[in-house]
Amino acid sequence: MSEEQCPCGLGLYAECCQPLHLGQRIALSAEQLMRSRYSAFAKQQIDYIVQTTAIGQQSALDIPAIKAWSESNQWLGLEVVQAQEKLDKAHAQVEFKAHYHDGQQAQTHHEVSHFVKQAGHWYFLDPTTEQVITMKQPCICGSGKKFKQCCAQFL
Repeated sequence: MSEEQCPCGLGLYAECCQPLHLGQRIALSAEQLMRSRYSAFAKQQIDYIVQTTAIGQQSALDIPAIKAWSESNQWLGLEVVQAQEKLDKAHAQVEFKAHYHDGQQAQTHHEVSHFVKQAGHWYFLDPTTEQVITMKQPCICGSGKKFKQCCAQFL
């Protein structure tokens, strides 16, 4: 077994985020999903990044840009500032700082991310996807609720 440290900072990769990346386990919290997504960027696990984005947003992702960003940076570490696991029954928020080197200098990406739990799985709500969603359309998370009554307030 590899003794490689997990990019998310919580232990050995083989015991931490790798089982999530391989589909052997699912994230049990929004924070765990966010940590595993950071590790996926560090490990160029682009399919995992796509699969853990809200189902209705996956087709709008710029996968070549995600892949390029993942590969062009050296991932230095993750700092979780705070995690609010229960904004309501299905939504959570995680504030974090992702530290990386862009080839020229060290950078910090500071973000407050929102997540939705649907059918037992956590998904990232991506505020950068360019899609037109009306408030009366079904929600992007697949809950069956109208967008305005579900994820709209978090995007």
